[in-house]
Amino acid sequence: MTDHIAFSVDKQALLLLDQRFLPDREECFVCRNTADMIYALQTMVVRGAPAIGVTAAYGCYLAARESAEAGPAWKDRLNTLLTELEQARPTAVNLRWAVERMRAQWAALPAASLDELLSTWLGLAQDMHSEDIEICKAIGRHGADLIADGDTILTHCNAGALATAGYGTALGVIRAAFEQGKRIQVIADETRPFLQGARLTAYELAKEGIPVTVACDNAVGHLMKRGMVQKVVVGADRIAANGDAANKIGTYTVALAAKAHGVPFYVAAPASTFDLRIASGDEIPIEDRTPREVTHIGEHRITPENVPVYNYAFDVTPAELIAGIVTERGVLTAPYVASIRAIIGGK
Repeated sequence: MTDHIAFSVDKQALLLLDQRFLPDREECFVCRNTADMIYALQTMVVRGAPAIGVTAAYGCYLAARESAEAGPAWKDRLNTLLTELEQARPTAVNLRWAVERMRAQWAALPAASLDELLSTWLGLAQDMHSEDIEICKAIGRHGADLIADGDTILTHCNAGALATAGYGTALGVIRAAFEQGKRIQVIADETRPFLQGARLTAYELAKEGIPVTVACDNAVGHLMKRGMVQKVVVGADRIAANGDAANKIGTYTVALAAKAHGVPFYVAAPASTFDLRIASGDEIPIEDRTPREVTHIGEHRITPENVPVYNYAFDVTPAELIAGIVTERGVLTAPYVASIRAIIGGK
């Protein structure tokens, strides 16, 4: 599954599989400018830290095309559009990482014309796209060694091909273990309120013939107590320098249950998801999304009018609950400050 993010040279547009409608139907969302890109990111047409990064790279290219409307002032206009794009979502660090990588390429070509920059940026975005698939496959190879034949792996949210350019991080580990011939089962938390596990993880795995069962989020402790879970593997949207990991809301609860029942809890993420500028998870900004995601299922309201809700999109799992962080460069273990510095370094 790699065609859910596709750039059309003929249309000069980014074509995204609209994840809001899965698994009911497969529709394409077309991004032609910065406003389209920001809308797609904020409404979760596309989601998942690596996928956000790849999408943002193409967004920079589309922003550069859009900046031509400003004539001689195109550089100022482009800088403004890049800032708007970079701020579209606060938690996933891959968004900032992608924009900064594109900016760095621009800074290395100070005399470049807009046409020259467009050509360079499209090539870089395409490189980042293909790089991410290979990174995910490397994560899968490293992580598969942690999975035993006969394991049932629980995962939260969707850290699969849909959350990346292809193959996935947490689901990359699962895919690689399955491809090795290991007889595994997967439990996908439904992941309220956006139901990424029930809708997207189950969709991906069922499509590929990997055995998957959906469980409601609050069944995790019960499943572990009954010995039905041998490993937990999740993705991450940002990892601090000390190994604290931000992921979809509910992940922290899963980690606590895993610790209580002696179930190894692993995080799978690329080097680009590490934010070495922050010392701990306390500094990670947590997105607070629209209440409607909690108050409604589809068009049907499920809470009383005028009752407030909490809809934090992410939580932070402390490093001490994490048995290992699987990256494309190997599996990091505690003490994480030292292992992250040694393996991730300056990325």
